[in-house]
Amino acid sequence: MDELRQRAIALYDAFTHGPGGARDRRGFLRDMTLLAGSAAAAEALIAAIAPAAAAAAIVPADDPRLVTRTDEWASAPGRTMRAYVARPAKGRPRAAIVVIHENRGLNDHIRDVARRVALDGFVAVAPDFLAPGGGTPADADQARTMIGQLDLARTLADAQSAIGHAAALVPGRKAGVTGFCWGGALVLRLAVAGAPGLKAAVSYYGPAPDPAEAERVAVPVMIHLPALDTRVAATVRPFAGALMRAARPLELHEYPGANHAFNNDSSAERYDAAAATLAWKRTIGFFRTHLG
Repeated sequence: MDELRQRAIALYDAFTHGPGGARDRRGFLRDMTLLAGSAAAAEALIAAIAPAAAAAAIVPADDPRLVTRTDEWASAPGRTMRAYVARPAKGRPRAAIVVIHENRGLNDHIRDVARRVALDGFVAVAPDFLAPGGGTPADADQARTMIGQLDLARTLADAQSAIGHAAALVPGRKAGVTGFCWGGALVLRLAVAGAPGLKAAVSYYGPAPDPAEAERVAVPVMIHLPALDTRVAATVRPFAGALMRAARPLELHEYPGANHAFNNDSSAERYDAAAATLAWKRTIGFFRTHLG
């Protein structure tokens, strides 16, 4: 069963991370059915691997310890960004943290992650990178297609504007950034490109830039890498090696037995509670060290 599970996860990962707009859902379902033995068994496997939109939040949306709202700002003339913002109801926040979503866009799971960040004493800003195109749709496949069609240069500029917006919300104008999967990749792009107020970056299982760009990184970086995520590891390890050779501050943590998206508790088959808990502890400690 473990071998079947890993093969199913690999098929799902290949389907959800293929070239933008070119994913073959019919072929994916055919391959999963061959693996599982029947269409019903395939659907059950997919349901266990895919994030569940109805999964319960760890921090309720109406938690009285927090204040939440939606912010809008212009990232460029005629280009509007939107973000979910959560902050502690009492006390002075340490700094701001931008939370970048997976390739499903800004959904309830990422809003929940933002609230977890806020409970640890930060202002959390979770941008919707599909906002300029109308916002994240309810259909995850449609959101993935839209993400795959984004222009990288414009998206990076939107991310830089989100960092600046977040930093302006706190005294000292200090911001960190964390992201997951597609968002983890964008975090590393931001570490290379820089942004107003950006002081620390934490990437969860995001493909890394070309190692030649490592010398441009000017902020401390933490990377969480699942040991079973060979697709992402193939880019992260060379980039991490280049960071170390360039004497850039780096913490690379690998998690034995963990799969891609191990932090996403709405995905029953890929979520790894032990790895997620440890990674979160490391993430918050990293931000407290570098943001105060």
